[in-house]
Amino acid sequence: MTSTRKRAATDDERMDVETHEDENSITAKPDRDVPLNKKSKVPSQKSEFRKVPVPAHRYTPLKENWLKIFSPLVEHLHLQVRFNLKTRNVELRTCDKTEDIANLQKGADFVRAFIYGFDVDDALALLRLDDLFIETFEIQDVKPLKGSHLSRAIGRLAGKGGRTKYTIENVTKTRIVLADSKIHVLGSYNNIQIAKRAICNLILGSPPSKVYGQLRSVAGRISDRL
Repeated sequence: MTSTRKRAATDDERMDVETHEDENSITAKPDRDVPLNKKSKVPSQKSEFRKVPVPAHRYTPLKENWLKIFSPLVEHLHLQVRFNLKTRNVELRTCDKTEDIANLQKGADFVRAFIYGFDVDDALALLRLDDLFIETFEIQDVKPLKGSHLSRAIGRLAGKGGRTKYTIENVTKTRIVLADSKIHVLGSYNNIQIAKRAICNLILGSPPSKVYGQLRSVAGRISDRL
């Protein structure tokens, strides 16, 4: 989903959003007047570029949370960012003020986490911590289910009022998004594996009570190590 393109910088470093009928464009960029940091790891003659597509059902949440999204990208990661109204992509680019090229990938992961359905506050953890990841898989990857069988599997994952999902999140210290048959898990590598094992057991038909017992056992072992 991530693509990289290098191109020579022009005199105009701004990323202006294409004109739109309602003129309701969304754009942000760092201050051009700030001098170039001598420790910058980004070549002054080139810029790196990332695009994150936005599906139709996440367009409205993106507009409502745009201020929370572009502020850390521009103020802390020193990236240029815009939402392209024609292609429906969030576009990020490095500039002379960007101190580390890795900031571009961090920013793209942060935006992608929000597009997947994570809260902005949860997605911000990807910018603060280096050992967090997102793993995505589908229920059909675990077991080929269709129709009512698939619906029941999704119901077992969520639980009554989301109880099962919240229990897995709290025990494994992860965040989980159930998007139809797709499952997104945000957390450290080891915690993701524990959460994924519990989710797979539920998909395969294990009762939630048995999964809870396995999670308590795993949580006890983790606390003993600490």
